[in-house]
Amino acid sequence: MKLNYFAKPLSIVGRLFATTLFCVSAIAFIWQTPFFSNTEAIAAPTVTFIASADAAKGKVSEDTGRTKNFIRDTEEKVKETANKNAERVEDATDGEGNLFERRAKDDAQLIQKRASEDSARTQKAVDNTKNVVQKTIDGIKDAVSK
Repeated sequence: MKLNYFAKPLSIVGRLFATTLFCVSAIAFIWQTPFFSNTEAIAAPTVTFIASADAAKGKVSEDTGRTKNFIRDTEEKVKETANKNAERVEDATDGEGNLFERRAKDDAQLIQKRASEDSARTQKAVDNTKNVVQKTIDGIKDAVSK
């Protein structure tokens, strides 16, 4: 039987629709299979989560300590560099106490002061971030354990 002018496009659309529905169903079935096949992971999620939360809090504290040490090291390097530059200017001017030498010493003191202030601000920000992360972990841990 030969299809007429109107039935032929409907037949093509019907085939495409059936093929699409079959493919979507196959994808959905394959997608859901891994979630249902491993039921052991669902046995005790709370204990595992609490243990990982405690490990995360330890990691946050450890990383905070490292970050603060890095900030202190950077502060010391900035101060050393400022002193070296002031000494170089002093050596270049033969230590006569002229305008350039005084200006270099003033700049070195200002740089050291700002380095200390910046270091303190940055360390405070790191502490605040650490506290926020730990409070978030505690809140999640409390919500999951209830």
